[in-house]
Amino acid sequence: MLKKILTGAAIAALAVGLGACSSTRPADGGGDAAGGGSTECNVGIAMPTRSLERWINDGEQLQKKLQDAGCTVDLQYADNKTDQQISQIQNQISGGAKILVIAAIDGSTLGPVLQEAKAQNAKVIAYDRLINGSENVDYYATFDNYKVGTLQGQYIESQLGLKDGKGPFNLEPFAGSPDDNNAKFFFAGAWDVLKPYVDSGKLVVPSGKSPANDDAWASIGIQGWASDKAQSEMDNRLSSFYGDGKKVNVVLSPNDSLAIGIEASLKSAGYTPGADYPIITGQDADKANVKAILDGAQAMTVWKDTRALGDRVFTMIQEIKDGKEVEVNDTKTYDNGKKVVPSYLLTPEVVTKADVQSKLIDSGFLKASDVGL
Repeated sequence: MLKKILTGAAIAALAVGLGACSSTRPADGGGDAAGGGSTECNVGIAMPTRSLERWINDGEQLQKKLQDAGCTVDLQYADNKTDQQISQIQNQISGGAKILVIAAIDGSTLGPVLQEAKAQNAKVIAYDRLINGSENVDYYATFDNYKVGTLQGQYIESQLGLKDGKGPFNLEPFAGSPDDNNAKFFFAGAWDVLKPYVDSGKLVVPSGKSPANDDAWASIGIQGWASDKAQSEMDNRLSSFYGDGKKVNVVLSPNDSLAIGIEASLKSAGYTPGADYPIITGQDADKANVKAILDGAQAMTVWKDTRALGDRVFTMIQEIKDGKEVEVNDTKTYDNGKKVVPSYLLTPEVVTKADVQSKLIDSGFLKASDVGL
């Protein structure tokens, strides 16, 4: 199943949107191109939206590191609108950007603008979302997204004792936005762990929202990763399939945004944290969700330290600037339909209530006051 997931031409990226915001502040020392294959450090960063906490952090942290290194930086946030992002990238190219870092809203539409980048000898790094259908993507930096789902599935497997033959348990699975290239990887990683237990009857899906295989994941996808849509979907499942005392035991939520909506639905239906409260998974270690973990309303989140992703992309940019070989650790997995894009994959990790202090607070990823500690 994984092979099918990894080699299919991907549909592109995340759509969740609020207001666009531009943050542009060129540094004084964007160096000139020199001999030996070096490249001017004029960088355009194109982020999809400011509506998710992580994109704000990702963009601003990378911008600061580059400016501190003397690079000229143009950071743009699109209003989750593809046309707007394309226009922003075109402006960055016109403004002399020699390196583009793009977290695509819809990567399948970026082919023409990347051709413009190629004509200007600009290098392109796809940031956390693969850009599809273009040979002009030089590198891809992301986390191991299949591993994200695997960690969620394994956590459920362990907590319920499924390997020991325990069950049956009532499961409600959710998947991410159908237009997000990463969502299929998240679901596949989890479903490859959990579906055998569905097939054996140890996990039961009362709503019937149980994809027949990894490829059918979009049938339960929540458009735009929207919390309110996840809440509405969970409301419908609870009201339609959980009468007469039947309870949900576990919810596969691929990220924290969906988990917040699912938790709100459960609360409205009378579920309260405690011994019989459902296991709910997540991803991103958003502040509200970490607080929910501490309060017992969410079991875990898969933490992707986006500072490490920013650090990796910063290193890639420095290697491009200096004319050095760019380090990658995957040259087989990410086929965008035109080429296999050389990639650098980082490793995610599970955070539970017991880990919040040591992993998130002590590392400086979050402040104790952010989560009520």
